[in-house]
Amino acid sequence: MAFNLDEAIKIANKIVSANFYRSLSDIEIIILKGAWEREEYDQIAAKNQYTTSYISQDVAPKLWNLLTDALGEKVKKSNFKEALKRCWSKQLPPEYCLESSKLTIVNSQQHNGKPFEATAPPYLSQTKHNFLTSKLYVERFGIEFLCYETLLQPGSLIRIKAPKLMGKTSLMERVLVKVAKQGYRTVNLSLEMADRKTHFTNLNKFLRWFCLNLSRELGLPNQLDSYWDEEGMGAKVSCTTYLEKYLLAANDSPLVLFLDDVDVLFPYPEVYEDFFSLLRSWYEKARSRENWKKVRLAIAHATDVYIRLNINQSPFNVGLPIELPELTKEQVQIFAQQYGLVEDSSLVDPLMQLVGGHPYLLQQAFSHLKNYPDVTLEQLLTEATTDAGIYRHHLREYWLSLQQEPKLMAAFQTVVTSTKPVRLETISAYQLQSMGLVKLLGNQVEPRCQLYRSYFTV
Repeated sequence: MAFNLDEAIKIANKIVSANFYRSLSDIEIIILKGAWEREEYDQIAAKNQYTTSYISQDVAPKLWNLLTDALGEKVKKSNFKEALKRCWSKQLPPEYCLESSKLTIVNSQQHNGKPFEATAPPYLSQTKHNFLTSKLYVERFGIEFLCYETLLQPGSLIRIKAPKLMGKTSLMERVLVKVAKQGYRTVNLSLEMADRKTHFTNLNKFLRWFCLNLSRELGLPNQLDSYWDEEGMGAKVSCTTYLEKYLLAANDSPLVLFLDDVDVLFPYPEVYEDFFSLLRSWYEKARSRENWKKVRLAIAHATDVYIRLNINQSPFNVGLPIELPELTKEQVQIFAQQYGLVEDSSLVDPLMQLVGGHPYLLQQAFSHLKNYPDVTLEQLLTEATTDAGIYRHHLREYWLSLQQEPKLMAAFQTVVTSTKPVRLETISAYQLQSMGLVKLLGNQVEPRCQLYRSYFTV
């Protein structure tokens, strides 16, 4: 059977369903079809009567991130065919059957018409494992339950802080699925989707973008012009009116607003001062006014809040604070088992010595060992800190980001070359923590893991 568009959509649906318990939406399938035909986003949008910004800045990035999480490798418009084909091929010969201490590979080009056998690497589980059932996520039971129980309460607010790639979005996606089962309406909106040059320099444009995306997430038509009066009421009152009189009034169910990556606003005081004070005012309304009690807020950010905000107008000093930790050894063992890998110390300990309990870095390692059973753990660890290793793209992205910030690069060099935690200028420490490169230890910092220390030590 040839790998074609229909097969690509089928395999994409399977992996999304297995990992996130939903099917691809119609608009996501439209994007897959257009990308398969090498159409640009503006062509896809025009052909299907959507705006280009909705396709290119909202749905498409979310789709590629969804497939990235499901497949365990970076997926984008330019490589999604190859990524899906690799997954699709695992359903056909060659098919991996893990039995006893042998790895039997049934290949369409069998030697002398018979399957050949190869000894399974020691880190592969000795039980049969279906690739498509990997969840690519380790449940953090206590934190998930706490977030879930909090959002069930009228007028609640959750603040989730963790460096990039630590699992904030995945955690909240799971929580949103659970509250949706209770009949709640949910919105999952990343502020990364906004255009910095267009939306982050003008409050009115940003709030209109914000309200428009709330409407889309809730499946409601755009009614901005009916409620918006910038000159008379102002943008903040217009936004509040739109939420109260239209979005809340459209349904009696509680409404959970999850705002991800809110720290992308921190460099833009012309927007963040009014927007964050607006969120705080909604929180106060939701605690005292009956019709606002339906609103539940969750905001996620990657670093401590070092922006200037009036203490009585900030959403960052109220509600429930959640700081997402690294995975424990027990959780890492569960994570390994989900990939069909043994969860004993021979695999887990060496990996954790290199990357700690970092969910993304562990996922990359487990995915690679699963997909390339001929690669030994020793080989993976030896190459990991080099430009030939599995983390090369991840590490180069950091390198390029630091190259553009010489002061930050110098600060990080101080950290990685020191044998003990060091104290940095406050903003540099927060920026490096936000990137996920360092851990804060009181007023001092140290590299988040040995991988970063080894790679950046020159």
